[in-house]
Amino acid sequence: MNNPTFIAFYTILFREILRFLRIWKQTIIPPVITTTLYYLIFGKLIGSRIGEMGGHSYIVFIIPGVVLMAVISHSYANVVSSFFMGKYQKNIEEIIIAPVSNVAILLGYIGGGVARGLVVGITVFIVSLFFSSIDVYSYSYMILIIILTSILFSFGGFINAIYAKTFDDISVIPTFVITPFTYLGGVFYSIDLLPQFWQTVSLFNPVLYMVNGFRYGMIGVSDTSPLMSVAIIIIFITILFAYSLNLLNRGVGIKP
Repeated sequence: MNNPTFIAFYTILFREILRFLRIWKQTIIPPVITTTLYYLIFGKLIGSRIGEMGGHSYIVFIIPGVVLMAVISHSYANVVSSFFMGKYQKNIEEIIIAPVSNVAILLGYIGGGVARGLVVGITVFIVSLFFSSIDVYSYSYMILIIILTSILFSFGGFINAIYAKTFDDISVIPTFVITPFTYLGGVFYSIDLLPQFWQTVSLFNPVLYMVNGFRYGMIGVSDTSPLMSVAIIIIFITILFAYSLNLLNRGVGIKP
């Protein structure tokens, strides 16, 4: 296709995929090592003492959360690091002034984040099979949730990169927002274990719906409504897409 918009989208997407594959020792191997430790320590050592949760062994219960946690962090990291480096090296200006749609530019970066998130997620899931067998409850729902979640956090990474002025700024959101929300999002426990007050508070954590939605697709267990999980993720994606495109159109953090 000779459509400039499609060419721009494909070029950025292809470059983003090659970028994280070229440094696979930094982008793919670390999450494999980290999640292996989670499976060993939480799943095997601690999990053997906990017993069952949600009708499944503890390691099977946490696998969906651990997989999605890797997808979230790496989808986010890919976009925030790539776009910020483009700003830092001043080459993003060449892309912005090119006669192509800002939508194509935005979706190219988001597509790269989704690609890395999916590659990491699939790799981590394969590693989990060495620790426990899983009969996937719904492949279609599981794939839907993982793709939507990856898209959402890719947009989050883009917005962080837009506002970031220093390298330190790109680590603030992951450290103080994403990590706490993820760990408190039911990755390692069911909210049924919490007192009623904290169960109610947990329902305001959007990551809870993503984790439980993915868990439902993988093992058929969820603390939240599967349909609500999809709806909430789509709502957040719509909001962040509109906000990201608005920032890009205005040249926030890019134009002097």
